[in-house]
Parts: sequence; structure tokens; C-alpha cells
Amino acid sequence: MMPKVSIGPGALVAAAFIGPGTVTACTLAGANFGFALIWALAFATIATIILQEMAVRLGLLGGAGLGEALVSPGTPPVMKWAAVLLVLAALALGNAAYEAGNITGGALGLRAVFGGDETIQRIAAIATGLIAAAALLLGRYKVLERFLIGLVILMSLAFAGSLILVRPDFGSMLGGLKPQIPEGGLLTAMALIGTTIVPYNLFLHAAAVRERWKSASPESLAAAVTDTRVSVGLGGLISILILSTAAASLFGTGILINSGADMASAIEPAYGPAARALVGAGLFAAGLSSSITAPLATAYAVCEVTRISKSSAAFKAIALLIVAIGMGVALLGIRPVQLILVAQVANGLLLPVVAIFLLITMNRKSVLGENTNGPLRNLLGAGVVLIAAFLGLRLILRAAGIWP
Repeated sequence: MMPKVSIGPGALVAAAFIGPGTVTACTLAGANFGFALIWALAFATIATIILQEMAVRLGLLGGAGLGEALVSPGTPPVMKWAAVLLVLAALALGNAAYEAGNITGGALGLRAVFGGDETIQRIAAIATGLIAAAALLLGRYKVLERFLIGLVILMSLAFAGSLILVRPDFGSMLGGLKPQIPEGGLLTAMALIGTTIVPYNLFLHAAAVRERWKSASPESLAAAVTDTRVSVGLGGLISILILSTAAASLFGTGILINSGADMASAIEPAYGPAARALVGAGLFAAGLSSSITAPLATAYAVCEVTRISKSSAAFKAIALLIVAIGMGVALLGIRPVQLILVAQVANGLLLPVVAIFLLITMNRKSVLGENTNGPLRNLLGAGVVLIAAFLGLRLILRAAGIWP
């Protein structure tokens, strides 16, 4: 019997990786290379499902969040302290820097829908930040889950609607599933993969499944795995819709595009204000969803590695601090270059470290008993770890100015 599809924690993962950065990467990929890099998003989606399923099984069957597993008694002290430092640098510091981009992205989406000048932009940024803060402060897990599911649905409808309006060549879209690297497209392909495989989602997912399913029954596991595949698959589809909208409307036009907001403005003359409004609504939903999930994941990870209770006031205080820093940076118009560079290096180190540790943990009988990985899961996981290590190296070299 097929397990009942119940969308839940997987939607948080989808909401987290489809942020303004992903919208921008997909927009640039479509505008510059047409449909040629759709395969990279399909590949990244499958790789993400493989890792997130491991996080699900760790949370449900191991009864531990990834942060708790990182500092568990069986972890070597050197790895334990390295993990703590990387989590604090990559998540606490990094997400504080990136939160400004999430809030700004949401504000740009609102501005694309309603129009206005820089003053409207600041008001929209305040509104985006306050909505995110209110959701984190007032919403229990179930409320947050439903709210984020709603944002994922809004993104799906908005970007699907925009794609219909620009009338793509579906044959060319299918052709984009064939792996190919157009001239100058390697870095863009890597960016598409890197914006989909996000280290903090592993912390978020392992913790969230424990909030949703209190027991580790076979039924709960089946529901959680199905949720992961459907939700992350939907997230990957949304990314493909964004890329395809840009490809169908902008590729070959010579119009200079730097972000999703630029795409919203650029397609209006040819496809009307409805196209601009739909892209703007999708960008707003992407910015707001990431404005909530990034602080939430940070709070889970920091509390787990420092052994602070997730039911304490400190949990919400950490999440709200991330939002407050992001709002401040967004309103002041500051680009926290140094913070972002540190965060890129830390994330570059954290991604393969966490992926390797997750794979090791999934083979520890002391944590999972008889539910450890089988040969196929280990083989697939090892392949994703190699990809994560390569992407991590690229982030570090890029921060150092060695790799463009």
C-alpha cells in the first residue's frame, strides 16, 4: 500500500532552499544559457533528497537532531569542537549575514507587485522582517509548518503562472534534462547545485521530523520519507519553473539581468503586468520563507550543539536575533562583505564535514541500532559527499578570490 502523502517538515526544507539566492541563480541560468542547465537542478534535487532522507531517519529512528549527534559521546573531541565552531560560524554568523538578503529579496518582490520607490522598498523590508519575526515569536511548530507550506504553494502557483504566460517551448525544456555544460556555464551549474544542497537544512529537517512525528513507527517513517521526496521534489520543480520562465522570456534578448526582481521588470513589456506581479509574488514568498527558515534552523543547530533546551526562551531569542540583524543590515543598505566571506568559508567547510558526519552517523549501531544505512544508501551518500566536498572547496576558493 502506498503511504499517505502528508506534507510537513519537507516543506520547510523546500521553503529554505528556494530563497532569493536561488531565484537569482535560476534567473541568471535561464537568461544566460536558456534551458541547457535544467539537468543541474534535477540532479541537485535528487542529491538533496538523498541527504535529507538520512536526516529524517536520524531524527526519527535515532531520536537525535544532527547537532546533538555532532556533540554526542561517541564523537571524537577534535571533530566535536570543530563542528561546534563551524556551526556557530556558518549558521549563527552566516545566516545573520544572509538574512539581510532574504529580507531584501522579499521586499523587492513586494515592490515588483505594487510598484514604488526606495521608500516603499524600506517599508516592504520592514514588513517582511516583522512578518518573519511574528511567525517565529508567536507560531508553534504546527503553525509555522502550515504557514511555510502556504508560502511554498504560493511560490508554485506564482512561478507556474508566470511560465504559462511566457509560453515556453516544452520540447526545449525536456532537452535541458540532458547533461551538458554550455560555454561559460560551469560556474552557473555549480551555483544551481550549491543553492539547492544547503547544510543548515540537515539540522532543520532532523529536528522538525521529531516535532511532527513523536513516535518512530514504520508508519511515521514512511510518511516522513514520502513527505521529503514530494516536498523537495516540488522545491526542485519550482526552481526549474523559475529557470524556464527566464529562459523563455529573456534568453537571447540581450537584456541585462542581475536578479529575480530584474526579471519581473524585464518581462512586463512583452507579457504584461500580470507576469511582473506573478514573478514578484514568487520572489516575495521566497524571501519571506527563507527569512523564517534560516533563523529557525540556526536556533535548532545552536541549541543542539550547545545543549540549550529548545523549549527555552533562548531558542526564540536566537531566531529573533538573526531576523533583527538581517533587518538592520537591509534597512541600512550595508553589504556585510566580510561577514559573508567568513560565512562562505565556514559553509564551505561545514557542508562536506556535516555530510561526512551524517554518513558516518547513519552507520553507527549505537545511534540507529538495526536501522543503519545499507550498501546502496552508503554508495549514494558517498557520491553526494564527494559533490559536497567539491562545492565546499569552491566556496572557500571563491571567498579567497582564487576562483571567480
